[in-house]
Amino acid sequence: MRILIYGLNYSPELTGIGKYTGEMASWLARRGHEVCVVTAPPYYPAWSIREDYRGTLYRTERHFGEPLVYRTPLYVPAKPSGLKRMAHLFSFMLGSLPIMFRQCFWRPDVVFTVEPTFFGAPVAVLVAKVTGAASWLHVQDFEIDAAFDLGLLPAHGPVHSIALGLEKAFTRAFTRVSSISSKMVERAEAKGVPSNRVTLFPNWVDIDAVHPQDPDTPNSFRHELSLEGKIILLYSGNMGAKQGLELLAPLAALFEKDPRVHFVFCGDGAFRPTLESLVANRSNVTLLPLQPLERLNDLLNAADIHLLPQKAGAADLVMPSKLTGMLSSGRPVIATADAGTQVARVVSGDSADEACGLVVPAEDPAALYAAVEELIEDPTLRAKLGVNARRYAVNHLGKQQVLEQFERDIEELISSIR
Repeated sequence: MRILIYGLNYSPELTGIGKYTGEMASWLARRGHEVCVVTAPPYYPAWSIREDYRGTLYRTERHFGEPLVYRTPLYVPAKPSGLKRMAHLFSFMLGSLPIMFRQCFWRPDVVFTVEPTFFGAPVAVLVAKVTGAASWLHVQDFEIDAAFDLGLLPAHGPVHSIALGLEKAFTRAFTRVSSISSKMVERAEAKGVPSNRVTLFPNWVDIDAVHPQDPDTPNSFRHELSLEGKIILLYSGNMGAKQGLELLAPLAALFEKDPRVHFVFCGDGAFRPTLESLVANRSNVTLLPLQPLERLNDLLNAADIHLLPQKAGAADLVMPSKLTGMLSSGRPVIATADAGTQVARVVSGDSADEACGLVVPAEDPAALYAAVEELIEDPTLRAKLGVNARRYAVNHLGKQQVLEQFERDIEELISSIR
């Protein structure tokens, strides 16, 4: 198959959407498919284009056995406010136009585009129409809904109506629409996409690379940070607007006098400077930069408890990609999410015996404190939840099984339009 992948984020970004799109494209290329990627230079989650990608507007990358990658110009604001984010997303669409239209001569079998950014949806649909290819929209975040619901853009008025109308029209124009959780699939159907054109395509985890370590094996992070014997609560991932990280600093303050407990916050993003100021001089908090992939398993295994905060209203608009690694590491998760959301469903399990952690209401500091205290005081419960978390990852999130199913779905889609 000839597969054209069109998305803002891509390898070598270490976290979020870029990580998954990069792994997917490489996996498909190694399966023998012709894969071409149109993307931007790496900038996430630091919101700064990586030094070795600066100085050129367009760039082509060719490596044997890997996808052909075209990098396009991108505006990256240092402080991404609502309007600046819109300009950032629009700049990718604008800069990618000549490269995308050139792909009409390559004639792909399928045009696969990733949201964010939805600004690229009209381009993907047009290229697919011109070439007779299938078109596939994969929703990692419902960015337009999130922009309004999280207050990045005004939630009423003509801008709101026009944006939602365009989103609905272009979403329905794709041959296939997928998303990463069942609740997000339901939201796509609510936007008017027929159910027979919507499918689940979850994020995955390499269950061999991220796995529970022998508890008797020394952990490199615990050793380097002199935290052997501590109960570590870990947040690792993007530090952005949707994460609800405002809860972490006061949470750490409540446990400052408990010598057993230490918090580790690892990552980068627009909220990191604020978080740094909130925990400055806090003796029970360690801040770490985003870690390289080869240290991910050690990092996740350093935790006794994983923290997954989110803002109210975000849990059905986004499905945190970091959750897959948390579960695969075999450690319990405390998530802030409203009942009935996909995050709550996964972490709570179908029954208490299948729970992977504890779920508390979003933006409820008292409930979050109570959940943390419960797991700190009950190591048996922590162990049980961790075993369940690992089992869920193995049964539902394994990289090979997810991508093999995706490959079959693409092949069936292409066959159906020929």
